[in-house]
Amino acid sequence: MIIEKSMLDKLFARAKLFVNDKQYQRLDNYAQMLIEWNKKVNLTALLSPEDISQKHFLDSILPFSLFEIKKGAKLIDVGTGAGFPACPLKIFRDDIQITLLDSLNKRIKFLETLSSELDLHAECIHGRAEDIAHKEGYREVYDIATARAVAFLPVLCEYCLPFVKVGGYFVALKGKNSEEEISASQNAVKILGGKIDKIIDYSLPNGDKRALIAIKKISQTASKYPRNKGQMTKKPL
Repeated sequence: MIIEKSMLDKLFARAKLFVNDKQYQRLDNYAQMLIEWNKKVNLTALLSPEDISQKHFLDSILPFSLFEIKKGAKLIDVGTGAGFPACPLKIFRDDIQITLLDSLNKRIKFLETLSSELDLHAECIHGRAEDIAHKEGYREVYDIATARAVAFLPVLCEYCLPFVKVGGYFVALKGKNSEEEISASQNAVKILGGKIDKIIDYSLPNGDKRALIAIKKISQTASKYPRNKGQMTKKPL
């Protein structure tokens, strides 16, 4: 056991959330695997039970208690890293279907093992978002695309919105001082077929400021997007 259930219960209760015994066991197993695999693969620098519980698990689940995800939603987590936010969210909301996308194969190997051990039924894809988003079966098929502090928001929109079907959402999870990113992303959002629908500010129990930025897909994304990384860097939208 890595995480004390009483500590997790207290932490989640402060966010008005409840963790049942099965969810707790899966989260604790997740924490054990995270610590063990981190010895050979760089997954995260935050490895204390408190940090894993609050800055990984609660930080993945709490925002989606503030933003509704429909039952059975199909979700892709872009640049998922060690599986945040999609895997804790799947543990909390077992009805959703998750696809985990990351450019580092070592992380994908971890996620494949995690999915198998925790029975998450996740599709794990090794590749770059700018390549996978052009492939049939992935482009504009998801109800939700998520990303947690992966890149500056205008670039993140170009990575993520092509995965989202019309009527769906790209949900960006950001830290404090997100106003500059939101302002800078207005043009990119419009070009890519989106509209900023909601901005929800909230805090973790330790006081860390967070923002959920929900961008609704209102029209199809032009086929030339996403561009390659070099083009994004040289000429951001």
